[in-house]
Amino acid sequence: MSDQLLLDILEDDSLGSVQIVPQVLEVIAGIAATEVDGVKSMHGNFATGVAEKFGKKSHGKGVRVELTENGAIIDIYVILKFGKSIPEVATKLQTNIKQNVHTMTSIQVEEVNVHVAGIQMENQEIV
Repeated sequence: MSDQLLLDILEDDSLGSVQIVPQVLEVIAGIAATEVDGVKSMHGNFATGVAEKFGKKSHGKGVRVELTENGAIIDIYVILKFGKSIPEVATKLQTNIKQNVHTMTSIQVEEVNVHVAGIQMENQEIV
């Protein structure tokens, strides 16, 4: 793998090094997002939708991570439940994702950009 695909965690290197692939951050952010009240589901692309039809769960669905010199920028695409306040849910998403990523990886999160891809009515099926 090239160095661009890995993020080195600099700690006491007497035992060795730790490298984290950006997909790990996507999974952590995706799981943290589904924990927030008001989030119905993550919004993925066609390929993740087809894979889920065959039983493959994608925890990084709807999450994009960009690594920078100062940390990570996370873009998250969600479908919210009808009746929930979008600004409140978005703020909770940003806080929960930032805390979970930092707690689990010690990586600073510069930004968490929330993209509301849709609103789910109570009896409506997601396509």
